Amino acid sequence: MINLAGRDILYGWGKFVFTGLGLGLLVGVTLSMAGIYRGLVDDGKVLLQNGGADLWVVQRDTLGPYAEPSNVRDDAYRTLLGVRGVAEAGNVTYLTMQIEHAGSDVRVMLVGFEPGHPGEPGYLVAGRPITRSHYEAIADVKTGFQLDERIRIRRHEYTVVGLTRRMVSSGGDPMVFVPLQDAQEVQFLKDNDALVNERARTAANPAFNRPGVPGLLEAVQASQASSRTVNVVMLRLASNADEMVVAREIRRWKHLEAYTRTDMDEILVAKLIATSAKQIFMFLVILAVVSAAIVAFIIYTMTLNKVREIAVLKLIGARNRTIAGMILQQALGLGAIAFVVGKTVATLWAPIFPKYVLLLPGDAVLGAVLVLVICAFASIGAIRAALRVDPATAIGG
Repeated sequence: MINLAGRDILYGWGKFVFTGLGLGLLVGVTLSMAGIYRGLVDDGKVLLQNGGADLWVVQRDTLGPYAEPSNVRDDAYRTLLGVRGVAEAGNVTYLTMQIEHAGSDVRVMLVGFEPGHPGEPGYLVAGRPITRSHYEAIADVKTGFQLDERIRIRRHEYTVVGLTRRMVSSGGDPMVFVPLQDAQEVQFLKDNDALVNERARTAANPAFNRPGVPGLLEAVQASQASSRTVNVVMLRLASNADEMVVAREIRRWKHLEAYTRTDMDEILVAKLIATSAKQIFMFLVILAVVSAAIVAFIIYTMTLNKVREIAVLKLIGARNRTIAGMILQQALGLGAIAFVVGKTVATLWAPIFPKYVLLLPGDAVLGAVLVLVICAFASIGAIRAALRVDPATAIGG
């Protein structure tokens, strides 16, 4: 039986191999889609780990900075440091924006942080940390920025002093880290014309421009030209602190929302990535159906082209299970070629994807099993057609 299948494959090896290559591209796309989902989940975990935080404190009734807008006063960290179990606190801001680079726009997430506090980049692959209070930046390598390159962010130019890796938002945008005050200015402050108009409206308001209250107008106008807001306060807890207890105390007494790392994992995976996961799953199902249809059509066509040969085998006494086994082995051989090709191309083109593609060995093993199972089921139609062949066909009957 094995020799019959092998000889038949060698006889038409060109058609067989090219069919396997075409099917292998579909398998490669399938493995890549699974790798994209794994990459989305892993990016979220890396984002949480590299921040160095145990708790994320955000505006009440919001899901945090990665899921929806959150505004917290930047002096809230002082009261949070007074909560038992809190060791360190760091203010952080997030803003998705476009930065011009080499004649085109690069979509990034601008992160404002306080050096030496939770929220700073977990590690650098080149350069040094930010040491100045203004106009220095650390960029993820996916931005394409180079060390010592000057980039323009709104009104000011920043020097890239460090590079990091795998620091991307939940949407896959590479991060650019700048000092907190610079990020607050970029995110919350208005442009000069808007400030002039706002000051004129304030001066025209008699509630703020009172002759008997000197300094009131100037104080209000000064508040309009400064920002005291951040998106999240990241907390690092003492080694003996219970994060659930600390989070409960913050919710109860500080009128803010506090999330543990487990909570943030659920928000990132179960809420933000859930829609992408459903789309990827549907795409995988479609690819599986298309692959099964292609294999079934190819094996069925190959079987119909060998009706006389199958009739001869029956005429000389070949059993039905021998013929069925030959067709099944051809289908499995086609699946094996397709998987090898698919795994190879998925590995080769994974680095050029804009999003991180994580190809796990377990997914590859599962993919191989599914490919073989699909090919086995796809061969049923061809086997049934072969078993209906009349031996008399071999002699022209």
